[in-house]
This record gives sequence, C-alpha cells and structure tokens, in this order.
Amino acid sequence: MVLKWIDTQDIAIALYEKFPDIDPKSISFPDLHRWVCELEDFEDEPKRSGEKILEAIQQAWIEERD
Repeated sequence: MVLKWIDTQDIAIALYEKFPDIDPKSISFPDLHRWVCELEDFEDEPKRSGEKILEAIQQAWIEERD
C-alpha cells in the first residue's frame, strides 16, 4: 500500500509497528518527518508536509499506542 501525507492513520500504524518502544510524544517534528519519509511504503513529496500534518500523525500514533 502506498502511503501519502494524507494517510495519517496508516502512517501512524506503520510508525507504531516500526518503532513499538518509542513514545511519540518525545519525537521532534524534524525526526518524525524524517521517519515518515523513510517508511518503505511512503511515496509522497517530503516538502508537502507541514506542522498540522505532523501533529495529526503524532496524535494518531499516540492513540495507536494507547
């Protein structure tokens, strides 16, 4: 499945599966951006993200952990 920035829930699940021991609240947005771009199925323009998208991914990841 190809992931784009709008797929915040699917990205959060992929991050949770790749980094199960990481607390998403402790991740900086630059690191989160890099990790998303490095996901195997991620195929979108890195510059298309913004703070709101990263916040949505982070929140979805927090909810996935809980």
